[in-house]
Amino acid sequence: MKRNFPASTHQQVDLLVCGGGIYGAWTAYDAALRGLKVMIVEQGDWAGATSSASSKLIHGGLRYLETYDFKLVSKALKEREMLLRTAPHRVWPLRFGVPVYSRQRINRLQLKCGLIIYDFLAGGSHLHKHHAYLSRKQFSEHFGFLADNTLKGGFTYGDAQTDDARLVLELIAGAMDVGAYCINYCKLTQLLESNGSASGAIIQDQLSQTEQIIHAKQIVFTTGQWLANDTYSQNLCRLAKGVHLIMPPVLNEEALLLTARSDGRVFFLIPWYGLTLLGTTDTDFNGDVEHTTVDESDIDYLLSAVNDYLKSPWTRSDVIGSFAGVRVFKQSTLVDVADPPSAVSRDWELKSAPNGVHYAIGGKITSSRPDAARIVDAVCEKLGISTSCATQDRLFPWAPPEDFPTWFSRMHNRALQLGIDAESAQWLLRRHGVHSEKILSNIATDANLTQRIVPSLPFIYADLMYCAAAEMVIHLDDLLRRRLPILILAKLTSDQLFHIAEHVAATLKWNDTRLHQEIERCRRQWTLA
Repeated sequence: MKRNFPASTHQQVDLLVCGGGIYGAWTAYDAALRGLKVMIVEQGDWAGATSSASSKLIHGGLRYLETYDFKLVSKALKEREMLLRTAPHRVWPLRFGVPVYSRQRINRLQLKCGLIIYDFLAGGSHLHKHHAYLSRKQFSEHFGFLADNTLKGGFTYGDAQTDDARLVLELIAGAMDVGAYCINYCKLTQLLESNGSASGAIIQDQLSQTEQIIHAKQIVFTTGQWLANDTYSQNLCRLAKGVHLIMPPVLNEEALLLTARSDGRVFFLIPWYGLTLLGTTDTDFNGDVEHTTVDESDIDYLLSAVNDYLKSPWTRSDVIGSFAGVRVFKQSTLVDVADPPSAVSRDWELKSAPNGVHYAIGGKITSSRPDAARIVDAVCEKLGISTSCATQDRLFPWAPPEDFPTWFSRMHNRALQLGIDAESAQWLLRRHGVHSEKILSNIATDANLTQRIVPSLPFIYADLMYCAAAEMVIHLDDLLRRRLPILILAKLTSDQLFHIAEHVAATLKWNDTRLHQEIERCRRQWTLA
């Protein structure tokens, strides 16, 4: 993946996509597959905001059944099943436990009914096993860290998980493979109009400050939280902040869905890269979309909620990392403005301004592909093109073309033979898919690349060096937050950060001045030990 900023000005495209999160990535990929000439620009890094700050789940949303949002759940579950087939390296099954306690807000019968509906809506599930009930003893054996004084038992059910930032990156790579211009750190600074209709834009390369005029027949804004700064879209959306904490490992291969006893909100405990993801909050956001922070109150809320369930409560000293994202919900006249964000629909809609610019509002990662297909349908209709969606049931760009279990077993064995530990090998294959072949080939010439970057995390130097060389990294935090999420999974010391930066400096063509600038950039944004 090499940044392909157009060499000449007045470039003409069929579609200009502004915003490089999950919706922009799917839109660019689908449109390019349909034969459109596409450009996607992102003012920061790919998945640089909310699309790398999710709960890392591909799921139907069991909790949405409580508000009778059957259409949304059914849509997401169908998409979950398709992604498990077409992206087995990128989306993998994850089983959830739901404990049943005495005097909880949702009782055992209500949970049972909800899970029956969830399984029914999923249809012929790729996950094989539907929900099951476990006795008090069985549930405690699965989740031994939970307080069990009033535990009556619990359910387990199937959903799925991903690495959100790498999901976006793979789709951007796929769009580039079929001819799209994909440019991170490139900002749309001005829309151009002709006779009242949008006809293009001025874009600015954030690295060189070079400006170019792009003529575009159609323009789509998939800018997420930045929609709040746009004159047309600011009244169409509602923003909510979601915070996650990275906590010590307590889970194996299963997650937990829990309910905060203070306000009845659902939150999760999820295994992620060997640690525990705790989240999320859901509070209205009216601040600066350029600066989303984790507040003390966010941390207090999550620790309080989870400590109601733990035998050994967590404290602030147990928090390893944290991140915040801002979700966009479509503004609904059916929801009172005083209602909490958790009461707002997660559904999505496409709006078109009088000048013809399209705006993607709301939505969720799981159902972003069919939503993006509707965006491209609208674009194609305006262009007089009758090409149908190209991403339905299509194998992902980095998915192995052969039977996945066979491929995974063969590649995992090869990785072990090269000296990679089993956990790092598993994550390497999930993170890179067929590109793992290139990484293993690099290891064959340098055995030192099998060493972990941070002893506690399943990332090896071969992975680091490949990402730096091949995945459009501009800044150090692109590499250490989104290509490999080390900055939120470990409290790096200054020495560790310098060692990592020094390791990739030559690959990224950084001199000493740039090296120290990048280290300082990370120090300002992320907590170091």
